[in-house]
Amino acid sequence: MRFSAWYALRKFVYNNLHNDDYETWFSRLINYVLIFLIVGNVIAVLLESVNDIYKAYQVYFDFFENLSIIIFTCEYLLRFWSIVEKDCFKPAWKQRLEWITSGAAIIDLLAILPAYLNFFVHIDLRFLRILRLLRLLKLTRYFVSLQILLRVIEREKGSFQAVIFILIIMIIMAAAGVYVVENKAQPQVFSSIPASMWWAVVTLTTVGYGDVTPITPLGRFLGALITILGVGLAALPAGILATGLANELEQRKQKLELKFRELLLNDSEIDLISDKDKIEDLRKQVGLTPDQTHDILLQLIRDKREAELKKEREEYCFCPHCGKKLPE
Repeated sequence: MRFSAWYALRKFVYNNLHNDDYETWFSRLINYVLIFLIVGNVIAVLLESVNDIYKAYQVYFDFFENLSIIIFTCEYLLRFWSIVEKDCFKPAWKQRLEWITSGAAIIDLLAILPAYLNFFVHIDLRFLRILRLLRLLKLTRYFVSLQILLRVIEREKGSFQAVIFILIIMIIMAAAGVYVVENKAQPQVFSSIPASMWWAVVTLTTVGYGDVTPITPLGRFLGALITILGVGLAALPAGILATGLANELEQRKQKLELKFRELLLNDSEIDLISDKDKIEDLRKQVGLTPDQTHDILLQLIRDKREAELKKEREEYCFCPHCGKKLPE
C-alpha cells in the first residue's frame, strides 16, 4: 500500500511537470508560477545593475534570489525523480541519464548551478548576476513558438554547421589576403593574419565598424569583393531558418488536421461547428493560429459534406426493393 502511494505520487509529479498532454488547473498554476518566477528573476537582474536600487532594496533582492534557487532546485530534483514514469519499459537509470543530457535539463541546471558554485568558488557578483539571465531560457518550455524555433534549429543544425564552416574558411582566406596586400602599407594594423581576422569578420558580416580599413587600391578592391560575398553569406542562415519555420508550421498544420480527422473517426458525436471548446483546446495544444484552424475546419466540413452527398447518390442509384441499379 505504501509503495502504491509512492508510485501514485511520482506519477502525479510527472504529469504536472513533464506530461504536455496532461492539463489541469493545478498544472496550469505550476506553469504560471514558474513563468512569473523566471520573468521576475530577469527583472531583478536588470534592476540590480542599478547600484542605487540594489543598495536600497538589497534585502528583498537577496530574499527573492534565495527563494528562486530553492524553487528551481526542487523543480529540477522533482523532474529528475519523476521522469522514470515516461516509459515503464525502460530502466530508470537510463531514462534519468537521457533526461539529464537533454537540452531542457541542461538549461534547468545552468539556471541554478552558478548560485551553488559561488559557495565553493569565489565568483564576481556582477558576473553571477549576468549568469542568472540564463534562467530566461527556461521559458522555452512554456511557449510553443519558442519550442518551434528550437526544433527548427535542431533539425537544420547540419545546414547551420555547413554555413559556419564556410564562414570560417572565408574569414581565414580574407584575413590572409588582406594581410598580404596591406601589411607593408599598414604594418601596425595588419601585423599578422590573426590580427587581420577582426577586419575579415566585420567585413564578411557587413558590419564594417571602420576602425580598420585597407588603404591600398588592391586592398580596397579585395575589401569590396569580400563585402559583396558577405552579403550573400549573411543571408544564408536567415533563409535556412525561414524555410525551416515554414516547413515546421506546415507540418503542425497537417498534424492538427490529422487529429481532427481522428476525432471524427473515433467520436461520431463531435460536431465541428458546435464543439468549440474541444477544438480550441486542440488548437492551443498544437500551437496554430485561429485563422489556420478556421481554414482547416472549413476544409473538413466541406470534405464531410461531399462524403455525405456521395453516399446519398450511391443509395439512390439502386432500387430499395429489388436492389437493381437504376438508370441514371
